[in-house]
Amino acid sequence: MTPAPWFVGIDVSKAQLDIALRPEGRFVVPNDETGRAHVVAPAGPPGCVDRLGGDRWSRAATHRGARRGGVACRGCQSSTEVRDFAKATGRLAKTDPLDAQILAHFADVIRPVPRPLPDEQMQALAALLARRRQLIEMLTAEKNRLGSAPHLVHKRLNAHITWLEREVTQAERVLAHAIGESPIWREKDDLLRTVPGVGPGLARTLIVDLPELGALSRKQIAALVGVAPLNRDSGTLRGRRIVWGGRAHVRAALYMAALVGSRCNPVIRSFYQRLCDAGKAKKVALTACMRKLLTILNAMMKHWTRWSTNEIVCP
Repeated sequence: MTPAPWFVGIDVSKAQLDIALRPEGRFVVPNDETGRAHVVAPAGPPGCVDRLGGDRWSRAATHRGARRGGVACRGCQSSTEVRDFAKATGRLAKTDPLDAQILAHFADVIRPVPRPLPDEQMQALAALLARRRQLIEMLTAEKNRLGSAPHLVHKRLNAHITWLEREVTQAERVLAHAIGESPIWREKDDLLRTVPGVGPGLARTLIVDLPELGALSRKQIAALVGVAPLNRDSGTLRGRRIVWGGRAHVRAALYMAALVGSRCNPVIRSFYQRLCDAGKAKKVALTACMRKLLTILNAMMKHWTRWSTNEIVCP
């Protein structure tokens, strides 16, 4: 007889984990190795727990705790969806214990689609990619400050910029080495980079932050990234379609690739030009190019086919 599933909501802070069990129960453990080791102990048999998380402290807690207990992760929803669910159920107050209860209730009612936990190698690669993004953000900020800063601080700014540039180069070298060490990552990287306009930045972002690429339909992958136009209609009103939500890091990398592709990729360039000639705003046309490029990459990964000017359409 299959045991009834338990649903676990974990609100993660730097110091502790507030854990709510559904149908009933709650407890608190410290957010350290000892606490994470006991996360799944009271939650029933392995494989019966639905686990939700999402903030920056949740990865270590949920991933390590779930792996030690053999628990299948059933989804990490965005904080916006969970917060909207709390408002819909009349829970307007916000504390760590209440948030844990809402997460467990959300898992019980919504039953999010299962998502596999990344292994340790993928987590390490994700950390390297995130560090590279942080370095580039700091580098951009320092270069912007250099233009308006007093001459007195130019020397220190230039020194910091030089250091950051070395760190970015080192981070990219480590990323390239990590991908080269894994045959499957190396093959994916080589496949994606056959597309004109797709460089190492987008390829690595897709490998790390979009593991669903090639496993979903074109509409599903566009919605997941946040480049699918969403309706805003009510009654006889037909609102303007907009893109919203999705995975911001993937979308940012895809934007730059689409921008380059609109100049050097023959398929994307002709598509972009056709939309502009039809009167579409350039920003709208570029967003459509992002969606088209993502559709092509999704189809290539699904069929494991290298780039060709003959478009592949993923159903």
